[in-house]
Amino acid sequence: MDSHCGRENIRMKVLHLSSERTWRGGEQQIAYLIEELEKYGVENYVACRKNSAFEAYCQDKGIPYFSFSFHFQYDLLAGIEIKKICKEFGINIVHLHSSFSHGIGYVSALTGNKTPMILSRRVDFPVKKNLITQLKYNHNSIKKILCVSKSIENMVRPAIKNPERCQTIYSGIDLSRFENIQSTGFLRNTYSLAKDTLLVGNISAIAPHKDYFTFVDTAEILINNNPTIYFFIIGDGPSKQDIIKYILKKGLEKKIFLTGFRKDAPELLAELDIFLITSATEGLGTTILDAFATGTPVVATRGGGITETVLHEQTGLLAEVGDSRELAANINRLIQDNTLQLSLISNARQKVLDFSKEKTAQKTLEAYNTVIKRKSRLD
Repeated sequence: MDSHCGRENIRMKVLHLSSERTWRGGEQQIAYLIEELEKYGVENYVACRKNSAFEAYCQDKGIPYFSFSFHFQYDLLAGIEIKKICKEFGINIVHLHSSFSHGIGYVSALTGNKTPMILSRRVDFPVKKNLITQLKYNHNSIKKILCVSKSIENMVRPAIKNPERCQTIYSGIDLSRFENIQSTGFLRNTYSLAKDTLLVGNISAIAPHKDYFTFVDTAEILINNNPTIYFFIIGDGPSKQDIIKYILKKGLEKKIFLTGFRKDAPELLAELDIFLITSATEGLGTTILDAFATGTPVVATRGGGITETVLHEQTGLLAEVGDSRELAANINRLIQDNTLQLSLISNARQKVLDFSKEKTAQKTLEAYNTVIKRKSRLD
């Protein structure tokens, strides 16, 4: 373990466990949470993976952190070190931000760490039924399970002996990033597209649960009937090569472009005419919230928590998971009905106000205080 931290006396001290190597939506949520908790006087510490994107973030922002190799999910040495950190720095809450982090926290509790733990659950699939998973979810060290959507909470509750531990706290976005946002014309300029072309795209990791195969199938239907429409997959991920092969197989490489990972998401969203998300499962889908804030109309699947933000014919248009024909029909509706577009955009701008990073942090802090007060009563 490498330690990079000083000590101060502040009322509440929270240790965040961030186990991932790369930076995706979950890491952005941790960053937002830390940023907002600091405004409430919370002292934040981070235990993260060595040489990870979050370690670099902590270095850049001056956040006290401890770096670990995290060799495997139930790493005994890491668990012992987490216990030591909690004791030495007087940590009040350990916040576990992923399944891997949950495993480390569970081991730490088994080694005698008495610090209350809170788990964030962001993934949209049921809790596994194997013995270890059941034990770690029901261990008495886990005082609350914060789910990023009602859909996830409904999946988690059946596996929890005390389901009242579960609570939905929606992920939030930085609404200030989207104030007066304007397109830079990057996509049209880079790919030599005329101004009157129609751009449809998604910004997300290229991962299996995002179901980019359905995205390509939807694009194919629309391209066959509209020569001025182009599609963009903005992001990177483990399924990238499979999607490239699928695009080539269909001969759509001049109509569907992969930009790779980009940091200018607001500007790119502002350039898209329609945001298309075809996920098979989704915790909440914060990029949808970004599209709402940008004023880009949304066409989506009914995957997981998506239906808690995209309300059909109110804030967007919905189709069944995997139904490329229905998705294509919804896009055609938006192309042909400007009044519908404007209505969806207006309603979505209002809806997204309920999903700010400030509200997420406020509700998370309330959860922390509930756990700490409960512990005080027991002590």
